[in-house]
Amino acid sequence: MSKLVRIVIQLPVELKEQLDALKQQGYTTSGFIRAMLERELSKLEFRPQPTMRKVVNK
Repeated sequence: MSKLVRIVIQLPVELKEQLDALKQQGYTTSGFIRAMLERELSKLEFRPQPTMRKVVNK
């Protein structure tokens, strides 16, 4: 794994409680968020880029 960096985010209490509940199932908060980000960001990499059209004012 490449070098890791720390980020800090703010969450609503309800989301934090859901993340804490995942610990009961053996997940770590960091591991869950990392896997979710990798999955979602990989979807974006395969999305075709929109074609930009040049606007010509006449």
